[in-house]
Amino acid sequence: MKTLKSTRRHPLARPGKSAPRVSRTDGRDRSFLRSNVRSLRSEAGRSVSRTGTGTGHKGITSSVPARPQARVTYQTAIRNFETGVRAFQKQNYDKAAEVFEKLINIDARDVAERAQVHLRLCRQRTGRLAPAPKSADEYYALGVACLNVRKIEQAIEHLDKADKLEPHQDHIQYALAASHALGGNMDVAFTHLEAAFALRPENRIHARRDEDFLGLAADPRFRRLIYPTRN
Repeated sequence: MKTLKSTRRHPLARPGKSAPRVSRTDGRDRSFLRSNVRSLRSEAGRSVSRTGTGTGHKGITSSVPARPQARVTYQTAIRNFETGVRAFQKQNYDKAAEVFEKLINIDARDVAERAQVHLRLCRQRTGRLAPAPKSADEYYALGVACLNVRKIEQAIEHLDKADKLEPHQDHIQYALAASHALGGNMDVAFTHLEAAFALRPENRIHARRDEDFLGLAADPRFRRLIYPTRN
């Protein structure tokens, strides 16, 4: 699953202080931050935000050209996001949170979703309560973030809430399938995977090369689902 890899899945030494021992989780979080910045930079070269001119369903760009002003605004949002990431990597969580808070309500939806996830990470580091998710998209973004750092139980919890708020969404079903597959819940994973394919057959192409489904590869049901015409 690569939606926000991620997401996927931080801290560096402060000036004048020795570097702290980085745990495996922190390393994955740092990779998660870098991958989000790379993803946004790439998207900036192609289109503006999903809710702005020139985008379609769940971040898929359309052929409508972006307005110059919208592109400039999007580029500014990405630069601000990068500023927040740098502050986070320096363990300046208050500064990072301040930056991310200003981004969570902007029109650039993909930037806003990532900012929401990173704001929660800042709150976790400082022991403060993060704003509770309110929408299916926010729960989905948090679920994918947890999935990318292999916090499977939390990922399923967030994604289940997203599914309840907006049922029958292929991207949520796909993420739930990946989460349950990694958690060893094979029957549940196949149920969600089948739903994701029924809602959007193109998901089969992604699943064929998605490492999150390696645990399902030996099961005959997986081959029947991803190669239906061969059965």
